[in-house]
Amino acid sequence: MIKKLRIKLIVASVVSLFVVLVVIISAVSALSYKKVVSDADNILSVLAENDGTFPDMPPRKDRFFVDRFPVRENQFSPEMPYETRYFTVFFNESGEVVSANTGKIAAVDTETAIEYAQSAIKSGNSKGFVSDYRYIAYTSGPETHIIFLDCGRNLGNFRSFVLMAVGVSAVGLLSVTLLIIFLSSRIVKPFLENYEKQKRFITDAGHELKTPLTIIDADTEILEMDFGSNEWIKDIQSQTKRLAELTNSLILLSRMEEEQPKTQMIEFPLSDIVEESVEAFRALAKTQDKSLVSNIQPMISMYGDEKALRQLVTILLDNAVKYSQKGGEISLTLESKKNSIKLCVFNTTEFISKEQLNCLFDRFYRTDQSRNSQTGGYGLGLSIASAIVEAHKGKITASTKDEKSLNIMAIFPK
Repeated sequence: MIKKLRIKLIVASVVSLFVVLVVIISAVSALSYKKVVSDADNILSVLAENDGTFPDMPPRKDRFFVDRFPVRENQFSPEMPYETRYFTVFFNESGEVVSANTGKIAAVDTETAIEYAQSAIKSGNSKGFVSDYRYIAYTSGPETHIIFLDCGRNLGNFRSFVLMAVGVSAVGLLSVTLLIIFLSSRIVKPFLENYEKQKRFITDAGHELKTPLTIIDADTEILEMDFGSNEWIKDIQSQTKRLAELTNSLILLSRMEEEQPKTQMIEFPLSDIVEESVEAFRALAKTQDKSLVSNIQPMISMYGDEKALRQLVTILLDNAVKYSQKGGEISLTLESKKNSIKLCVFNTTEFISKEQLNCLFDRFYRTDQSRNSQTGGYGLGLSIASAIVEAHKGKITASTKDEKSLNIMAIFPK
C-alpha cells in the first residue's frame, strides 16, 4: 500500500512538471516563431510597396526616417537594405517568367528562384514558406510578383532555441525525478510509520481479544451445561462467534497486506481446488433457490499459497451466494490464457451501482448500507480477496454491465 502511494506521488509530480514544461516551451516557441514570421512579413511588405526594392533610407537622420516610415519606426534601421537577403520572380498573365532577380542573395541561383516561385504559385497562398524562405505574392497590373526573403538565420536561431529548451527541460525533468524519488521516501515515512502502527495495533488487539473471547465461549458452554440452553446463552454464543470471526479476519488481512507476507509457495492443481470449492457451495445455493454453474478448465496448475487461493475462491463464491437475489444466477469460470490464469465469479443481484464498484475492495465496505446482520459478513471478505490476489502479483477487478449483476475477475500471471 505504502509502495503504491510512493509510486503515485512520484508519477503525479513528474507528470505535473512535464505538463508545465511542455506548456511553457510550446508557448515560448510559438511566440518566438510568430515574431520571426511577423518581422519577415513586415520586411516583405516594404519590398512589396516598392516593387521588390528598398526605398532610399537616410544614413543617420533618425527623425527624418521616423517621419517617413512612421508605422515601422521601431522595426527597421538604415542598415536593413544591406543586411537583408532576398530575391524576386515576376510572372506575366500566361504564367511565363518575366524576370528573376537574385542579385541580393548568393545562396539561390535563377533556376532555383523560379522553381521556388512556381511552388509558391501552386500553393495558392499569398504568404507562406518555401524551404527557409518567406514569400509574399501579389499582382501588379497584369503581372504576378513574388518576393522571397531569406529567413534561414532567424529560423536556425529559433530551432536552436527550441532544441536547447527541450534539452534543458529534459535534464531538469530527469534531475527533479531523481530528487523526487530520493525525497519521496521521506515524504511517505510518516504515513508508513502510522500504517505500521495501525497494522501492529490490529494484530496485537486481535491476539489480545482471542483470550477473553475463548473464556467467554467456554463460560457459556458451562452455563449451558448447568442451566440448559436458552435464547440468552445462544445469543452470547452467536455474538462471540461473530466477534471471533471478525478478529481472525482482521489479523489475516493485516498479515496479507505486509510487504512480504509469510506464505508457503508451492505448485498445486488449481482446477481441483476450485472444483472442490464450487461443490461445497452447490447445496447452499440450491437451498436458497439459486443456480450455480461452473466452467473450469482442467489441469490448470499454479505456483502459490494453496490455502490462500482456496480461501480466495471461498470468499468470492460466498459473496456471490450471499448477495444474489432469490432465483438468481451464479457462475464461476476458470481458464488458462497464454501468460495468465483468469478466475471469474459472476452473480445477479437486485441492484449495484457503478459508483459502488470502486469501494468494493475497501475495508468494512458493504453494498448494504443498512449493514443488515442477516446477510452476515463484515465488509472484509473482498478486502482479504484483494490482498490475496496482490500477494500473488495478480490483479482483481469488479464490473457490472446493467447494474443488476456483478462480475469479479482475478488475473494471475503464470
